[in-house]
Amino acid sequence: MVDEQQPLEGQPIETPSVAQARASIAQAQEALVSAAAALPGSTDPDAEPRRRVDWSAPIALAGAASLGAGAVHAAAIGAHAEHTSVVKVFTVMAVLQLLWGALVLVRPARWLSAAGVALGGAAVVGWIMAKTSGISWVDGLQDAEPVQWSDGLCAALAAIAGIGAGVHLLVGSETRADGIQRGSTPSLRRLALGGAAAIAVLSLTGMNAAASHSHAGSDHHGSDEATGDGHGHIDDGETHAEGTHDDPVDGETVGAESSGAAHGEHGATAAVAPVPYDPELPIDLGGVEGVTPQQQARAENLVAITLARLPQFADYTTLEAKGYHSIQDGGTGAEHYINWNYINDGRELDPDYPESIVFDTTGPEKKLVSAMFFAEGGVDLDHVPDIGGKLTQWHIHNDLCFTESNPPRVAGLTDGAGNCRPGLRTLGNPVPMIHVWITPHKCGPFAALEGIGAGQVKAGDTKACDTAHGSSH
Repeated sequence: MVDEQQPLEGQPIETPSVAQARASIAQAQEALVSAAAALPGSTDPDAEPRRRVDWSAPIALAGAASLGAGAVHAAAIGAHAEHTSVVKVFTVMAVLQLLWGALVLVRPARWLSAAGVALGGAAVVGWIMAKTSGISWVDGLQDAEPVQWSDGLCAALAAIAGIGAGVHLLVGSETRADGIQRGSTPSLRRLALGGAAAIAVLSLTGMNAAASHSHAGSDHHGSDEATGDGHGHIDDGETHAEGTHDDPVDGETVGAESSGAAHGEHGATAAVAPVPYDPELPIDLGGVEGVTPQQQARAENLVAITLARLPQFADYTTLEAKGYHSIQDGGTGAEHYINWNYINDGRELDPDYPESIVFDTTGPEKKLVSAMFFAEGGVDLDHVPDIGGKLTQWHIHNDLCFTESNPPRVAGLTDGAGNCRPGLRTLGNPVPMIHVWITPHKCGPFAALEGIGAGQVKAGDTKACDTAHGSSH
């Protein structure tokens, strides 16, 4: 008989201490399994899911800001059509900002965030340069300009986009040791939603300002009539005028006849009553029968550009350092300062480089009132560019006599035979000119001077006075 209290042969003897050790090992194993199940990436179906919060607020705000900045850049393109380099820069920025904003809202990623930081930084740096020193290699942005609402807003939106992208890049995808992914709280998401709504509203105002400004100017651009909506039409019929000239305002080639319509354009019937020209209000040169939408738009754009840029020459005491010299005609009530180096320099109708600047001398202080642009290429009145059809009129001065000095100054008029008295001279073939007024004028924004030495218009034409847009104040 075998004693039940004795172990069988070969069976290990389990003492109380051994049993206790076995229990401790089992408990440790269970703890390890539980800990492993709780680790990030665990596939244990029984493990409690870790909390994950999608990081969306900063990057969503950045995307909305980039879309806003791109929209403002796009709206500004048309108002800068006279400078091809500026158009190209604005087009590239608009495309990149719109594209980045759309992509990051649909599928945010770290590489997109990095690109957003670079894009936003480049936009802000470019804006700072344009406002402080100018950008010498971009034609149209060479000179520093004051901050305006549209460009300031565009820079601010670019900064918001860059900062939001940077925040997402640095902390948006980090995971803490407790397995909780960092992310936006509901309050932060609500703040981002409100910010996006505010950006949308601000962007609309910026787009409107950018579309109605030129360079760094104030609201001086035409209304919807300038685009040609609802005015006239263009069909397959063709209107030809002798000679063509590259249009200085929007770049299209038009008939050279100053009174002719552009190629393929037909006269537009006045659809609205004309309003007096007021530089403090949005420009509207509509309401003149026979002026096509294209001509109206070109005329309004030239006025807008001049209003925006010409005030940089308001201090006549600085003009000599800029190459301008008075022709000493202030006794007529209007004194002309001319930069002789700008004549036939390849730039036409450019208010950053006006050939002549006009000051009113009837008051106690000289007041800047007008630019006087010279035609390029040695053309005569029969071949000047058509800007605004019946709204605009070029003129020449073929009866002025100048001193022999350099620079010359006006000292008299020719006699009946077209000759100057001894010691004076004419300046050769007269160059066609056109005024653009930045102050109200009774004959509108393109009025010619009156009185002695006022100039002559094309043979067969009468001196125009745009009373439809004239102003008495």
